[in-house]
Amino acid sequence: MAKVLVVYDQPTNKEGFDGHYFGTHVPLAEKLPNVKSVQANRVLGVQNSDLNPYLVVQLEFENAEELNQNLGSPQGQELTADVKNLMEFLAKPPAIIIVD
Repeated sequence: MAKVLVVYDQPTNKEGFDGHYFGTHVPLAEKLPNVKSVQANRVLGVQNSDLNPYLVVQLEFENAEELNQNLGSPQGQELTADVKNLMEFLAKPPAIIIVD
């Protein structure tokens, strides 16, 4: 399995972020071709770090090739373009980590 992990810091406006993220962004992610799962987890605590994450999201694909193809698809481009709408509620862009 190949996964994209997205780590969002604390939003400047939690209500606005949650509304857009769960109302618009997650449905766009769920439309990605061949995405196996989309999981969003609120961070309850962090140890041994100065990070202040709010949300950790995982998109799972069968393999890295599918991941790359699907993120480059029209649906993937729409999802990526929507990140600018989330930036209204964030002080900095989310960290994006790709793992196998």
